[in-house]
Amino acid sequence: MLHWPNATHLRQPRRACRELPRASELAGTPARSVTPHGGADRAEAAAPVQRRARGGSAELVYHRVRELIVWGRLAPGSRIIETDIAARLDISRTPIRTALHRLQQEGYIVSTGGRKERRLIIAPLTQSDARELFEMVGAVESLAAGRAARASPEEREALGDELVALNAELVAATHESAAARVFDADMNLHRRIVEAGAGPRLRALHEAIKPQTERYIHLYTSSLPGEIARSVEEHELVIERITMGAADGARRAVQHHWRNAAARLERIIEVMGERGSW
Repeated sequence: MLHWPNATHLRQPRRACRELPRASELAGTPARSVTPHGGADRAEAAAPVQRRARGGSAELVYHRVRELIVWGRLAPGSRIIETDIAARLDISRTPIRTALHRLQQEGYIVSTGGRKERRLIIAPLTQSDARELFEMVGAVESLAAGRAARASPEEREALGDELVALNAELVAATHESAAARVFDADMNLHRRIVEAGAGPRLRALHEAIKPQTERYIHLYTSSLPGEIARSVEEHELVIERITMGAADGARRAVQHHWRNAAARLERIIEVMGERGSW
């Protein structure tokens, strides 16, 4: 059974979605205040609550449950019961099923048991799964870094400046022991490399795989903050190679970074134990 945390105790990244309100609290509330990113079109503010709910309930459930999984508030291996979620969020089970299906596709939730005893659980955190995910993301991001290194000198210089600033934000967040900022800065740096060098197919592949690493990345950044300095140094090498226009060097630097990240994470899991695996 899921144990839903109090929202005031939930540690959230800067983009984290807001606490999902109960249906009884939505009446007369502008759409802008209940969207996961607070960016709804003002033209929808006067739309009936029922119409907004049909289009947005599954999205709200998705963001709320995903946030709880990523930040470890829903424990790996915990069983998911639709009626529990429906009662807690005070919405029907139809959007819940849609949201859970999406979370399962992205690897946050897995199905266990036979056909008659099928049940959904929060995906376990294991060494083998982490290693596979990190190797896959490293391969995809290395291709993007190599392509980014083939851009014009002006584009490479501008990208290098952006990446240096993001790496500096990672350092500042680490010094302030701000786990949410560390998480965001690291994610933003890697995302920017992909945006700069990946085409539509490569970007789609990255978006399908990278979200599954977020729980591991969060575990890493919150468990061994002293190791962040090594990631910063590895980022510096990646940035240097991209700025120089060394495509092969950029690819190797990214792969090296993700291999090291996987090794660091495996050491953490070795000490802390796999979670949700039996």
